[in-house]
Amino acid sequence: MPLRGERDVRRIMLLLVAIGCLSLGACGDSDDDGGGGGGGASGETKKLTIGWTQPDITGVFKTATDYFEKAAQDAKPAGFDIEILSRSPATHTAFADQLGIVEDYISRNVDVIAISPADTEAIKPAIKQANQAGIPVIMVNLLEEQKDIEVASYIGFDNAEAAKVSAYSMLDYYGGPGVLGAGEKVDVKPDDYLDLKWWEETYADADKSAIEAKGSIIEGIAGTFFSQARVDGFNSVMEQYPGVQIQGKPIAADWNREKGVKATENFMSRYPENELGFIWAASNEMGLGAIQALGNRKRLNDGGGEKEQPAGKTSVFTNDVTPESTDAIRDGKLIAETHHGFPEWGWFGTKVAAQLACDQKPEEKIDIRPRTVYQGNADKFYPQPALPEIDWDAIKQDCK
Repeated sequence: MPLRGERDVRRIMLLLVAIGCLSLGACGDSDDDGGGGGGGASGETKKLTIGWTQPDITGVFKTATDYFEKAAQDAKPAGFDIEILSRSPATHTAFADQLGIVEDYISRNVDVIAISPADTEAIKPAIKQANQAGIPVIMVNLLEEQKDIEVASYIGFDNAEAAKVSAYSMLDYYGGPGVLGAGEKVDVKPDDYLDLKWWEETYADADKSAIEAKGSIIEGIAGTFFSQARVDGFNSVMEQYPGVQIQGKPIAADWNREKGVKATENFMSRYPENELGFIWAASNEMGLGAIQALGNRKRLNDGGGEKEQPAGKTSVFTNDVTPESTDAIRDGKLIAETHHGFPEWGWFGTKVAAQLACDQKPEEKIDIRPRTVYQGNADKFYPQPALPEIDWDAIKQDCK
């Protein structure tokens, strides 16, 4: 067929290229997306935005946010461009403010919303709005399935179980078998996981009448799910030990350090030195407040968990585990603390968000499994927590 200028030549060349592509299956973008090996079948960068909201800006939630960001950076070589939007109310009790944050994320059409709720019931209206907008929701900080809302994945732990772990570590310090205090020492291997199963097996044949202690409880926001679950879990263990006496009713400190100081001062004014052997604070912000208050009055046991409690001193036990509280454990000011997995929240949260944005099905529940942190194992948690590798290449390769 005669050619009619350069335009005809170009058309014929394009036609030949197209035929070659169809026969060889070689058309499309290059697999080399400039990343570290992966980038998916298309080789295009996958951009997504995670709207992350936590109850406040204290150390525990800063730690989780840091690891949302670290996971986002870890995903870059595989071809992900993940933006983390992080906002929180000023305090744990500002329920309406957290609702407003979620509504703002919905209006901005983020790809995924991750929530650590200040209160599970208060946040439900906002989650329902996200459900209606088609934005998947990740619930962080609990495993208990919530009714009337759609949650794509739960990342967290059983709050009552975590409090039981704290209760056993306290029993250990006051004479029970385990790794603390002057009681029977249990051989702990480097990879042993001091979770509830480990403690229950260790105490299966323990002499319940041999453990004696007196102390008080600082709880979170009275009557809310998280606070009640932890207090109930702690008491369910303590009730089995007749020699343990809980002094007075729990004082609510709203998960706040300054209020933890005030609650501890209240307990010190009500109970003399020999009547306040321990304080269990249901979060480490409140526990760090207790340490401050006791230190100011020279009543803090700062000898560490491996030594027997000095006379006239009060020992502090908490829940959470952050870089700051881990340092307090190393320094002997905090006897033991139960790990709630804040690095894991962020690390797995970003992974799950990427899977959801790629139209993949993530794990419905990721259980952090609370366990005891004490002087003998503190270095395993911070400054370099052990986290599993995420196969970002595989997620990107199957991304739709």
